Amino acid sequence: MNLTTLIGIIVGVVILGGAIALVVVGLRFSRQNQQDDSDPVMARLAEATQRGETVTLEDIELQQPFMERVVVPVVKRIGEISTRFTPQKLLEETTLKLELGGNPGRMDAATFLATRFLGAAVFGGLLLLISFLSTSRWPLGRVILVVGIFTALGFFFPQLWLQSRINSRQAEVRKAMPDALDLLTICVEAGLGFDAAMAKVSEKWENELSIMFGRLIREVQLGKPQREALRDMADRLGLPELTSFVAAVIQSQILGVSLAKVLRIQSDQMRMKRRQYAEELAHKAPVKMIIPMALLTFPSIMIILMAPAAFQIAGAFGPLLGG
Repeated sequence: MNLTTLIGIIVGVVILGGAIALVVVGLRFSRQNQQDDSDPVMARLAEATQRGETVTLEDIELQQPFMERVVVPVVKRIGEISTRFTPQKLLEETTLKLELGGNPGRMDAATFLATRFLGAAVFGGLLLLISFLSTSRWPLGRVILVVGIFTALGFFFPQLWLQSRINSRQAEVRKAMPDALDLLTICVEAGLGFDAAMAKVSEKWENELSIMFGRLIREVQLGKPQREALRDMADRLGLPELTSFVAAVIQSQILGVSLAKVLRIQSDQMRMKRRQYAEELAHKAPVKMIIPMALLTFPSIMIILMAPAAFQIAGAFGPLLGG
């Protein structure tokens, strides 16, 4: 076994471990989206205590899967180390983007940075392994270039995924706002208070907007002032339409204007903005179709048009060429 093969095997093992870590962290965070904030170890300990079993905290921890006990803490540790060398401004921006994305998996900035570094290691290491195990020797310059490109892709892929999640979340809220405001208006006109009307909206649908309304109601019930909770809700999404709605509601409460009238006006404006946004997307569609048409449609048309002429030319010059 030569040195190149040995290095390739070591890199492959590192890549496999990194890939497993990424998968485990992703699955763990996806499960946490549907769970509460309680510690699973303490929850198991409480459950065992209710059954009358005598167990220790160490026994409960040892019953957890290996990935939960070892891999996930290692990933978090990597994130904690990376935060020491990361500017505070970048950490704040990452925290804000995670909040705008709905805080997927209750992931903090440190863990998100760890996934970015692991992604860079996996993508770059995979190409490095391919270059080592390839039958044809790659020049050193090509290896450095390809590995560097894929390392950068692995590092920025979680960021692109998070930005895509932010955009889809904002689009979902933008689409749901007119109907939600209509229901809010009907509830307020029927005599319900603003909090009770938002509770009705939260119970009616299961989307990002209803989740945000539900969180706002829980915060108000826990003692947070309603205006502060409204502003925090707008900041957690960063959508201009929602910010305008919150500002209008707060202003109506300060000035004593009829809330039902304000909600009706906001609903009409939201519906008009949604229509304008749809028209804007429709106008952008032909521009986006140019590249697929140029790459797929035009070559097919040229083949269909030029094939008969190509056969005639081949038939005419075939005897002269000895064909």
